Amino acid sequence: MIEQDLIDKFVENLMVNHHYSKETKKSYLEDIDNFVSFLSKNGGFNGFTPIQRVDVETYLTYLDEQNYASETIARRISALRSFYNFLVKNNYRKSNPFDLVQLRHKGRKLPHFFYEKEMTQLFEAVKGDDPLTQRNSALLELLYATGMRVSECANLLLDQLDFSNGIVLIHGKGDKDRYVPFGSYARSALETYFDQGRKVLMTKNHQDHQYVFVNNRGRKLTSRGIEYILNQIIKKTSLTSDIHPHMIRHTFATHMLEHGADLRTVQELLGHASLSTTQIYTHVTMEHLQKDYKKYFPR
Repeated sequence: MIEQDLIDKFVENLMVNHHYSKETKKSYLEDIDNFVSFLSKNGGFNGFTPIQRVDVETYLTYLDEQNYASETIARRISALRSFYNFLVKNNYRKSNPFDLVQLRHKGRKLPHFFYEKEMTQLFEAVKGDDPLTQRNSALLELLYATGMRVSECANLLLDQLDFSNGIVLIHGKGDKDRYVPFGSYARSALETYFDQGRKVLMTKNHQDHQYVFVNNRGRKLTSRGIEYILNQIIKKTSLTSDIHPHMIRHTFATHMLEHGADLRTVQELLGHASLSTTQIYTHVTMEHLQKDYKKYFPR
């Protein structure tokens, strides 16, 4: 009971002081629960206070043997490190057993993205005059035009869109805001959706709220709902690749860099805290760099 109380206080701190989303809260809870479950099955769990470095190393070995992706292992350790930092800061422990953990990097996987011709197929699949198709068109255009995260899109409010300047204010991770432009295609799709599709869905279902994207009942569209819509869109094309919510975001970054955008500009648009996170997309600029090299290098 005491251990659950510590978890509850930690989660409350994330939500109140750091303004983390419900999705992030859920992820932290799952990572802590996974650690507790492992300990319970391997010698027993006697609380968070007695945990030593050897317990952490044993857990790391287990994760490595289970062939978890490096990103998954890094996320779990980061969550547990944050949890223990909270315990230390509030005098529940004297030290953090996760402080000096060295992760075994297996090499980072390259992000999956759509080629421009594939994006054209996706846009063709959302042409139509019915309210839900108009919504899907606006959704796809805005995701592609801004590279915003699916959770950021789901929580987008009407007053965050500035049509006169063609920019959107995005509330990102850790309560960090950023402005991102959007082009004429996204503007046109959004205007059609607002004037027709959204108005129909809201009126028909007697809804009145400020969320931009709504479901067939006029209520706020969730992140899972957006994922479902993207899957339905790809089924209408001849594309065989699977789709996950971040693929449109990856595609945005990839296409920006392919057409010569500066890496730091893309970092700002994506809302990455570190440039190293954005650098994973540089693999796609090789062709662009080779062309510049041949054009400007004297030999």
